[in-house]
Amino acid sequence: MRALARLAAIALAFMSSHAFAADEDAPNRKPVRAIADARLSVGGQGMLPLYLSSDWSLPLPAISRAVIVLHGRLRNADEYYMSAHTAQGAAGDYGKSALMIVPQFLAEIDIEAYKLPADTLRWSLEGWEGGDAALAPNPVSSFEALDAILAKLSDRRIFPNLKQVVVAGHSGGGQVAQRYAIAGKGEAALSRQHIDVRYVVANPSSYAYFSDQRPLPKIAASCPGFNNWKYGMDGRPPYLANVTPAALEQRYVEREVIYLLGTLDTNPKHSALDKSCMAEAQGPYRYARGHAYADAMAKRDRGTPNHRVWDVAGVGHDGDKMLTSKCGLAALFDIPGCGAER
Repeated sequence: MRALARLAAIALAFMSSHAFAADEDAPNRKPVRAIADARLSVGGQGMLPLYLSSDWSLPLPAISRAVIVLHGRLRNADEYYMSAHTAQGAAGDYGKSALMIVPQFLAEIDIEAYKLPADTLRWSLEGWEGGDAALAPNPVSSFEALDAILAKLSDRRIFPNLKQVVVAGHSGGGQVAQRYAIAGKGEAALSRQHIDVRYVVANPSSYAYFSDQRPLPKIAASCPGFNNWKYGMDGRPPYLANVTPAALEQRYVEREVIYLLGTLDTNPKHSALDKSCMAEAQGPYRYARGHAYADAMAKRDRGTPNHRVWDVAGVGHDGDKMLTSKCGLAALFDIPGCGAER
């Protein structure tokens, strides 16, 4: 009943906005509209709010798949949780054995607005997107928070039959998913339990490159910070500063990554598109940037990437349509019928 009540409350808020389609389209310098109702301790260093479709304080033997959906820069986890619920429902029988998880990376303005406990983790407005350390209560990387979620999922006392974990994001959340696929350390705990991990990167504005080569080199040449993290390997945050770019790339190549690209996400003036020179050097719009990045990875010398590129025909910058498309459902729940791999 609690889960149904929560969904009903979120649905009311959801109806007054267009959640995923408008992702990143509004100012992020105001408090969020809702705070996630569950909590996870991140190494005893702070508490991370998150939404859960089932209570994971008790054993969940019926769960064989966990899907983590990452919000964008608006920190609107409530809307993402509703969209995750929509995708789960669209998956039919394939979604019934899934646990849906939506973490929330808050900012100081959210803590103040809701008078949250001092141990609630909070980051700068955008630093959490690239794995920066929290501002308080301790300098915990946002990637460490994701590590903590994966560690929880590796607990066989709670998840005796878990087989697959999917880390997915659209737009701003897609940026986080792509960087965490490069940097994340949490996969090791799942691998020890023979649990597979997949990363789904849908329509992000930019990608982290492993070289200084860009699709539009003239723009890169006029952009001094074009190769800084989160666009490249220079100036990486402490979470991944002690690992060489070569080692990060080798790990990324071996990880299972699906790039979901809407064929109509082609507006170079989209209000939510990253128009910094660092992003512009990667291509004129999201669809082009995604294919250019996948092509660049395929030409690298670290072996054939364990990556797939799936075009989602007829869809633009709309997360609901992306994740509930045939390819979106295939990426999240292994439902057959995508057929859009390039």
